[in-house]
Amino acid sequence: MRRADRLFRIIQVLRRKRRPVTAQAIAEELEASVRTIYRDIAQLMADRVPIRGEAGIGYVLDGGFDMPPLMLTADEIEAAMLGAQWVMGRGDAALKRAASDLVAKIGAVIPEHLRPILLEPAGAAPPALSDPRHDGIDMARVRTAIRTQGKIKLIYRDEKGSETVRVVWPIAVSYWERVRLIVAWCELRQGFRHFRTDRIGGYEFLESRYTAPRARLKAQWQKELLAQQTVNQDVSDIRKTH
Repeated sequence: MRRADRLFRIIQVLRRKRRPVTAQAIAEELEASVRTIYRDIAQLMADRVPIRGEAGIGYVLDGGFDMPPLMLTADEIEAAMLGAQWVMGRGDAALKRAASDLVAKIGAVIPEHLRPILLEPAGAAPPALSDPRHDGIDMARVRTAIRTQGKIKLIYRDEKGSETVRVVWPIAVSYWERVRLIVAWCELRQGFRHFRTDRIGGYEFLESRYTAPRARLKAQWQKELLAQQTVNQDVSDIRKTH
């Protein structure tokens, strides 16, 4: 690996970690010697890259540091293309346009020798299934509400067609092959619920905001989801033994 490439990858390793990373860990990932990593980090620090830390403890990259968009590796382009393909096949209209714009922007800034990867990537997302369900709500505004912690009032139909009025705190959107789910805290049920967008019969984006941090709510939802999956697996195992 060229030294310039290795320096770039060291920065990438530090950027995706929140805790100090040891030179040993970096060396193992980059398949280089620890001594080489020490020299490279010293060079980066001499070049005023804001790395803090010391040998034996670990290194962190201060926030706010960025690099030109041209510094994309072949694997990063492949990853971006794979994700864009998936979104263009399964996302709502706004996300499909965004994915297409992303590919165009990447193509405009990457070096000429990397363009074939963009045009003919090695990976390919599976084709989207036909007959996607229609969203009963403006998904672009849902994503805005998630980012701003805005509440949404829904008229929601269950699988039997019965309607209820819910005020929800949206925290995420889950994309499936044919349907999309809004993950939210439901004030009516006082718990996390998943709302299929094709079962929404009416909606209103409220001015009120929920105050609980979205990150904390999302972590709690993931914890409960994992616990439920564990219970389901245990039940399945018990049934197999009888």
